[in-house]
Amino acid sequence: MERHALDPRAPFVLDTHELDRRPGTMRTISETVPAPEDLGTAVIGVPAGSDLELDLRLEAVMEGILVSGSVRGGTVGECVRCLEEVVGTVDVQIQELFVYAERAQAAVDDGDDEEDLREIEADLIDLEPAVRDAVVPALPFRPLCSPDCPGLCPECGVRLADPANAGHQHEVTDPRWAALADMFDEPKES
Repeated sequence: MERHALDPRAPFVLDTHELDRRPGTMRTISETVPAPEDLGTAVIGVPAGSDLELDLRLEAVMEGILVSGSVRGGTVGECVRCLEEVVGTVDVQIQELFVYAERAQAAVDDGDDEEDLREIEADLIDLEPAVRDAVVPALPFRPLCSPDCPGLCPECGVRLADPANAGHQHEVTDPRWAALADMFDEPKES
């Protein structure tokens, strides 16, 4: 398994030393951390550096440390119909097992996929990938400013939901009927 040295001062790195590999011991964490970069999709996400509230329970089990709880934060994006800003919140539950190094190696030897395992490294766990895996799928796939957003005019691009554009429309003639319309526009000779 590839090892990365974890920085114990990083906002998503948690120290599990006090749980001391004693199954049944637990501790709770309630803190606010800055959101990491790119926590979202192309159209909506949690802005980098904004507050993410973590309410977590860390519990020692035979295989490692079970982390469960909630992650909450504000989201900002744009409406997929009219491109206006969409502001909301995301509140997701998280549950992730971080395994001890020897358990991780045993699981890999038994045929488990190494990428599916989150490992404890020197009593530290990196919660950021688990938070990302919980938050990103919970974001709306097609965010809307309102459920009935009419979008933009396909002819000129004005926002149809603006009160100033009420009743906005264009006279559109089907090009197949253009010749017939021209016949009625010609002046009659007497």
